[in-house]
Amino acid sequence: MSFTGATFCGGRVTFSGATFSGGSVYLADAAFSAGDVSFTGATFSGTEVLFAGATFSAGEVNFGGATFSGSTVVYFRNATFCGGTLVFDTAAFSGGMVNLAGTTVTGGRVSFGAAAFSGGDVTFGDAIFSGGEVFFAEATFSGGTVYLGDAIFSAAQAFFSDATFSGGTVYFGGATFSGGGVDYGGAPFSGGTVDFGLTTFSADTVDFTGATFSGAAVSFDNAGGPAPEGLVAAVGAPVPATLNLPRA
Repeated sequence: MSFTGATFCGGRVTFSGATFSGGSVYLADAAFSAGDVSFTGATFSGTEVLFAGATFSAGEVNFGGATFSGSTVVYFRNATFCGGTLVFDTAAFSGGMVNLAGTTVTGGRVSFGAAAFSGGDVTFGDAIFSGGEVFFAEATFSGGTVYLGDAIFSAAQAFFSDATFSGGTVYFGGATFSGGGVDYGGAPFSGGTVDFGLTTFSADTVDFTGATFSGAAVSFDNAGGPAPEGLVAAVGAPVPATLNLPRA
């Protein structure tokens, strides 16, 4: 099924509740300036969905409540988000990959709110965030990998507030935070890994206020800049053994 190069400026295209057990859906180089494309509640197993090079200036692409397993690939590589919304809220990831590597986000919202990650990968490697929001609030991480290595945050906000980390990996290695920020407020870390190795921080860009550490490994190996807010309690509580702070 191919929508390659299509222009969506109104109306609605829906695959809600559909089952994809193979084959491909192509929306590469499409332009979204209004309207909606909905995959809500869909099931993906061994399917390829391609939005590579697409441009989002308005409208919504919604995978809310969808299930991803097997060798499924949802591919947004080098897409541009200057508005609109990409939604994976409450989606379940047990395999496959959602690839947003090399994307440029200057506005709009990419949301994985309350999504469940038990396997598979979501990658934003080399992405540029100069505006908009990336939202993982209340998501649960028990497996799989969320990769933001070498991403650049100059104004955008990434929210992991109240997310639960009991396994899996969230990787920011080599990322640069010069503005905007990442919020882990209230998140419990009982397992898994959050890796900020080789990351460059400026003041007030990453916030762990209210987060709790009981087993997860949070690493800042060879990172530079001020320690993110909330990592060391004001009362002088000892740094958790699993926490490795950046060098000032």
